[in-house]
Amino acid sequence: MPEYPDITVYLEALERRVKGQPLAKVRLASPFVLRTFDPPISAAQGKKVLGLRRMGKRIVFELEDQLFLVVHLMIAGRFRWLEQSGAKVPGKLGLAALDFPTGTLLLTEASTKKRASLHLVRGEAALEPFSRGGLEVFEADLAAFRKALARENHTLKRSLTDPTLFSGIGNAYSDEILHRARLSPVQLTKNLSEEESARLFEACKDTLREWTDRLRAEVGEGFPEKVTAFREEMAVHGRYRKPCPVCGSQVLRIAYAENETNYCARCQTGGKVLSDRSLARLLKDDWPKTIDELEERLGPKP
Repeated sequence: MPEYPDITVYLEALERRVKGQPLAKVRLASPFVLRTFDPPISAAQGKKVLGLRRMGKRIVFELEDQLFLVVHLMIAGRFRWLEQSGAKVPGKLGLAALDFPTGTLLLTEASTKKRASLHLVRGEAALEPFSRGGLEVFEADLAAFRKALARENHTLKRSLTDPTLFSGIGNAYSDEILHRARLSPVQLTKNLSEEESARLFEACKDTLREWTDRLRAEVGEGFPEKVTAFREEMAVHGRYRKPCPVCGSQVLRIAYAENETNYCARCQTGGKVLSDRSLARLLKDDWPKTIDELEERLGPKP
């Protein structure tokens, strides 16, 4: 799922292309993508784009006449920009097309589960249901950050990815933040010391800023084409059994449902291996307690 750095770079690229331009036409290729009916989507056609903004992981197009087009890409949704107004919508992946005089913005989704969505609403007040209330890290001080952490007694991983607590942080960048902060993903927020919470706050800002700058430099004046949660330059996310860039130990994971948490035991948990069902099934009664024991059982790094 695109998170703060990806959404920010999307917004910047879109502003260069569509701000001040009229939305000539909205073409829907999937009947499921549009989740509102009043006002009708036809009301957006011909309206000029006055601005764009981020609400958590949503992108909002502000149009004339107090209209707002809200796009949630979810896990597999992506934008594509074609320098041709009225460009064809891809048959299998295409959900919708927004036509502008400068080109076509395509909304695609590489998943059989159609979760990406469009909402058209009227008035600022109608945007309130899309706000999950999470803290904007770059608009907060340390006291506000600690207050958000203290609202629920969750694991750090769950707290960082809870949109009602923190805005724009998801599975990928929470792994990177916790690795940089040298904190365990399963540590409970109530057990966090003042020094650890300050370290986490700085890691949030540093990680999100660094990756936004990195993606911005990668895109340049172009349009983001490789929006992915898995990047080779990441420290731990998506790098199971690959070496940690800090200590060289194998990156470990906790797999659950459709997601997984990646971490370095030596850097984040004092060498302790956290419980993981898939690894436990593999090793059965031979479950290791430390990263040294685990690496001995798993064999050499790939």
